[in-house]
Amino acid sequence: MRTWIITADEHAQSLVEAARNVGSEVVAVVCGEAHIGGVDSILRVACPENTPVEALAPLVAESVEAAPGDVVLVANRPAERVLAGAVAAKLNAPVFTGVLEIGTGKAKLSVYGGISVEEVSFTSAVIAILDGGAESEGKSPESAALSGQTYAASVTSVERQDVAQVNLSAAKRIVAAGRGFKDEGDLNLARALCEVLGAELACSRPLAEGTNWLARDRYVGVSGQVVSPDLYVAVGISGQVQHTAGMNDSALVVAINDDEKAPIFEVADYGIVGDLYSVLPALTAALS
Repeated sequence: MRTWIITADEHAQSLVEAARNVGSEVVAVVCGEAHIGGVDSILRVACPENTPVEALAPLVAESVEAAPGDVVLVANRPAERVLAGAVAAKLNAPVFTGVLEIGTGKAKLSVYGGISVEEVSFTSAVIAILDGGAESEGKSPESAALSGQTYAASVTSVERQDVAQVNLSAAKRIVAAGRGFKDEGDLNLARALCEVLGAELACSRPLAEGTNWLARDRYVGVSGQVVSPDLYVAVGISGQVQHTAGMNDSALVVAINDDEKAPIFEVADYGIVGDLYSVLPALTAALS
């Protein structure tokens, strides 16, 4: 029995760890030149310049020779999700999302926006979508180059956004901002707290898809990033299930909100009822 990993990025440590928990031979199918350590073997698919990773889907699907009971772990990124679909179609295999745990023949899935957990068992090969996590660690084995059919697609233009990329799934400390902030410039209060905590700045959906104050990769929630840091500080976030589904597994949650009845206090370990414009500077100064 094998566990397969599909990735086009070296941020795949969570996939490797999950594969090892399954306890079988681990084969990584890597698109491009990303370093992947801690696996037993690597099948590498070259990605020519100006070729989108999605164009490699036929070759990736052909290379994954998963048997019944095998688990195929795929990084939860746009390109890799396309590859997952191609592999699932070839194997006629189900695709699991919201994966909390996965092992030999069984898995726990977060369903209905994170308000319930479903336990499933399987005997066929399955595809599981997980966050890639941090950069892969460990020694990388020699890779075998693959060749075969790919789609005839190329990148003809690129529109770049001048924003810093962040990997929230690997962050140990997170400060998340919500609609309690009145102006974009006020986010500097949260950034100051991030600096003293050594934390990443995140947000609720309205700040990423409503006001566009922050990039979408900083949005935590059921349709955004799912995180499990050691510390999660929610500032000015009401705490609806659409948000808390993305941070329920945080080890320690601190909530700051001026509404004592805000749902966020139901999931918080520590709560501060007060105006964030007074609380954040005081808290930052105390931690400094």
